[in-house]
Amino acid sequence: MPVEVLKISSEAPNRQTIDYAASFIRRGRVVAIPTDTVYGLSADPFNLAAIERVFRIKGRPESQALPILVNSVEQAVTLIRDVPDIFLTLASKLWPGALTLVVGATHRLPLKVTGNTGNVALRWPDSRIASALIEAAGGPITGTSANLSGYPSCTSAGAIMEQLGNRLPLILDSGETGGTLSSTIVRIEDDSWFVAREGALPESEIRKALGT
Repeated sequence: MPVEVLKISSEAPNRQTIDYAASFIRRGRVVAIPTDTVYGLSADPFNLAAIERVFRIKGRPESQALPILVNSVEQAVTLIRDVPDIFLTLASKLWPGALTLVVGATHRLPLKVTGNTGNVALRWPDSRIASALIEAAGGPITGTSANLSGYPSCTSAGAIMEQLGNRLPLILDSGETGGTLSSTIVRIEDDSWFVAREGALPESEIRKALGT
């Protein structure tokens, strides 16, 4: 089946389009969506078949965790085993935004989503499309970048078509995201933290939020 591409506004997402995309996610399918950084692959993180589809579409090693997108700090907390103070500080000050926080995952999440690490990578993107889709789908969604593993991240629907072709059933197209970098990844372990991947959010902003 050829991929379906639907235009959508990043400022005022059409409710019918969002509901239509959410119906794919609830059925265990994978949808490409724009975020505030690059396009991502969205699926139900609690559906093992959907998670396997994401890995297969990307050609991603199953030893690598899949980032999960949320639309509130409270929603993120439900996915964390023990909530570190550093997590709450960074999330409350820098979300929504281009910051992914890696912490210990609750047992509610399938181990496959964590790349069998037991850790979960969480982000609340500054994206009305992503937030609306999470609400319509009834919970968090995956947010790994919509590209072949090892290839450049995609900032447009056209770039996704070139890399992933007809591996996807649906792409939500809001044009260029304007992002040149993926999110910054911060790993939190007890009372310590470190930048695991430099991205769109400078480390100086993280240190400022923590008062260091």
